[in-house]
Amino acid sequence: MTRGTRRPAALPIPIAPALSVAGLALIAILSVNLLGGSLPTIPGGNGGNGGNGDGGPVRTPTPSNVVITDPRADIPGSILYVKSGNIWVQTGDEARQLTDGGRDSMPAWSPDGQAVYFIRTAAEEGRWPSGGIVRTYQLEVPSLVRLPADGAGAPEALLVGRFRRSGNLWSYFLRQPAVSPDGTTVAVVTDGPNPTRSDIVVKLLDLDAGELSDPELPQSRGLGHQDPTWSPDGRFLAYVRLDREGARGTPIIRRYNLETGRSSNITAPGYMSPSWSPDGQYLAATRTSNFGTDVVILDASNGAEVLRITSDERSFNPVWSPAGDAIAFYKVQHGVVDLWVVPLEGSGPTWTLGEPLPMTVLAGLEAKSRPAWFVPADQLPPPTPTPGLSSSAVPTGSADGAPSGS
Repeated sequence: MTRGTRRPAALPIPIAPALSVAGLALIAILSVNLLGGSLPTIPGGNGGNGGNGDGGPVRTPTPSNVVITDPRADIPGSILYVKSGNIWVQTGDEARQLTDGGRDSMPAWSPDGQAVYFIRTAAEEGRWPSGGIVRTYQLEVPSLVRLPADGAGAPEALLVGRFRRSGNLWSYFLRQPAVSPDGTTVAVVTDGPNPTRSDIVVKLLDLDAGELSDPELPQSRGLGHQDPTWSPDGRFLAYVRLDREGARGTPIIRRYNLETGRSSNITAPGYMSPSWSPDGQYLAATRTSNFGTDVVILDASNGAEVLRITSDERSFNPVWSPAGDAIAFYKVQHGVVDLWVVPLEGSGPTWTLGEPLPMTVLAGLEAKSRPAWFVPADQLPPPTPTPGLSSSAVPTGSADGAPSGS
């Protein structure tokens, strides 16, 4: 089903007024399942995010305003994560709560580390026609918000997910902001600005103009995208095209070339949540299977798996340290999500893995909000030019074909 024909039921036209709200609600349910991890499952296994995950007894996480850290977690820079709807920032073994309203998720750093971008929801009363009657609905309206990293300034709403037509109000999705390296553009996953005319796909927000543009990236059967992330030089955007075989999710990591406007597969089905290495040569990613999820390193040019970081079937959502020497990720143990880190010794693709260390202890972190890592420039090694990712190095074939060599 194409984007142009997917949503006739969501249009408030006389022949289908009763289907208007039902269509939007069905789209909302499907989108939450896709983007929240039900398809594909994050993580898998018998327990999943809400179960015990490893077959052991379920444990109780720490209170919503408490994050206990491991004193060995002495890593450079600061990592953002979410607990109980609030943004936290951890520097070394010290964790600090940045927001307190209980409605925040999906944080991302600005390139200079001076601001944090995230999604904040607000309860609002919506109105939409159904059965010839304008009815009232309770909405959760998302906004893309920017906040000074020290928490001292006022939050600034950059984009609000309200959709108005003929005096009625509905909302559209805003998820997973990713800020470009030059700080001018935010990639988001959204069906805005008109949810009756768009699937939930990757779009680009120009921060100066405040306008969304749609690069019209290919998708499969209207299932949309997730997990946008910029290459270090800003020339490419990696993202996940969602697909499925029956009830099983088959996500594929793709690359969008902003210079040529072309996109192509990086991986075969079964990979998601990419995170670039600082030199742009590799991607850390979540590998999905029938048994669960693990963290791996891929060759960014062809999707080849070069190193398995975990083999527990309970790890997911990796983020590469900007210093290049470690990967952090979420792991489920006893039904609780915590942040872990694995040092990388040597150079790719023949790294040696250091000892995995927990950065939080029974924190109960929010699985749908990926961690985000910033390291100040004075703590970074000298930059390395990004090789091998010119437009000619992008895998060839049709836009929807398998990557070369697969």
